[in-house]
Amino acid sequence: MLQFDEYKVRLNNLLPQLEVLREALDLNRAEQELDMLHAESGADGFWDHLEKAQKVQQRIKTLQAKVEGHKKRTDSWSDLMTLCEMGNEEDDESLLPELETGFAQLEASMESARLQTLLKGEYDNYNAIMTFHAGAGGTEAQDWAQMLFRMYTRWAERHGFACTTLDYLDGDEAGLKSATILIEGENAYGYLRSEHGVHRLVRVSPFDSQARRHTSFSAVEVMPEIPDDVEVDIRPEDIKMDVFRASGAGGQHINKTSSAVRLTHIPTGIVVSCQTERSQFQNKDTCMRMLRSRLIQIKTQEHLDKISDIKGIQLKIEWGSQIRSYVFMPYQLVKDNRTAYETSNIGGVMDGDLDGFINAYLTAGATGNWAVKS
Repeated sequence: MLQFDEYKVRLNNLLPQLEVLREALDLNRAEQELDMLHAESGADGFWDHLEKAQKVQQRIKTLQAKVEGHKKRTDSWSDLMTLCEMGNEEDDESLLPELETGFAQLEASMESARLQTLLKGEYDNYNAIMTFHAGAGGTEAQDWAQMLFRMYTRWAERHGFACTTLDYLDGDEAGLKSATILIEGENAYGYLRSEHGVHRLVRVSPFDSQARRHTSFSAVEVMPEIPDDVEVDIRPEDIKMDVFRASGAGGQHINKTSSAVRLTHIPTGIVVSCQTERSQFQNKDTCMRMLRSRLIQIKTQEHLDKISDIKGIQLKIEWGSQIRSYVFMPYQLVKDNRTAYETSNIGGVMDGDLDGFINAYLTAGATGNWAVKS
């Protein structure tokens, strides 16, 4: 049948792409490293050093997922080719739906793996720490910050990533003033670094009795969670620590004691806080991880000769500085100003469907094909 012959041609066109993908994923080296780590994990005394052993096991899990993922793609290619031959031999149209579905899934898997090859930054494979700040505008902006908070937690859920709230400061009437979350999963930072910047919302305000259209801004900061084995020089005398009672959701205990911690790095002015752990010591440990991550991140910037540079890029949360616009009224559109990628499915976006924007950003970064801001 003609349809099966067409799919055979399309599958044959995919075969060399699978080989290129294998090389881009560097699977030969991954397989060699797996053999070495398996041998290490089987040696006597491996579990005597628990922390090191856990890191080895996590690395094994990551490498196995990469190797097995590509094996599934090649197996799928073989199965689909067999399905084409069966359909031709038996002239069986009933096999077409399975072929169509399988081919679409194979293409999607290859595209996802191709994007992974673009994540070559030094910290791309780390967890991500995201912080949300409401811009000027009071309740309207604070509500928008909470909508962004929900959007990214939904994105994490869609991808099977763990999401933990580290800090949360309620808004005056609704929404939030600021919040910080930790998203844990392979390449979390590599995917989410595209989301760093100011986000603009245009909608009819639910807080305006006259139902007027409002424009609101909120900022999203994204940084990698730096592991403890990466050295960062933080002198104790450079840190100011404040303790306070936690606010917001968290049960009765969270408001009874001054367990929340805020750390200020005096040389740079960087401030981090955590209030979600049960003890002051746990919150301080989390704050130190966040501070280390922020300092490592800003060291990668080009200019470190001024304190203003050390603090990182200071984006004003206002007109002209946004990376993305979300328009609810008078039409529905979400558009990224850097890549020109856009979609009218604003409901899906607010429910965490951000892959189109992330993919466009990674692809544009790899090709240097950035759009002019509009």
